[in-house]
Amino acid sequence: MSPSTWTISELAREFDVTPRTIRFYEDQGIVSPAREGRNRIFGPRDRTRLKLALRGKRLGLQLSEIRSLIDMYDGPGDTDVQLRQYQSVLAQHRAMLEQQRRDIDDTLREIAEQERQCSDLLAHKS
Repeated sequence: MSPSTWTISELAREFDVTPRTIRFYEDQGIVSPAREGRNRIFGPRDRTRLKLALRGKRLGLQLSEIRSLIDMYDGPGDTDVQLRQYQSVLAQHRAMLEQQRRDIDDTLREIAEQERQCSDLLAHKS
C-alpha cells in the first residue's frame, strides 16, 4: 500500500473496529474503496469519511444524520452553512439526551421511593 492508501485491516486496526464495521459503512455508501482483485483499497477520502462516521456514532447520532453531515462536507458547499447544519444536529441531539437524563432521574427517584417504602414495611413487620 502507498502512504495514502490503506487496506481494510489497516483501517480496522487504526480505528479499533472490525472489518465488518467498515464493510457496513461501505454498504451504507459512506466509504467507497477501490478494488484490487478481491482487496479493498481505501484512499484519504474514505479514511476521513470513516473517521467522521465513527465520531458521529460515538456522539450517538443516527446513521441518516451521520450520512447527511458527511455528504454535506463532501460537497462544495459553504462552510458557514455546513457548520450551522452541524450545530443544529448537535443541538437536537443534546436536547434529546437531556430529556433522556431527566427521564432517568425521574425513574431513579421513583425507584428510591419504592425502596424506602419497602424498607418501612419490612421494619414495621419486625
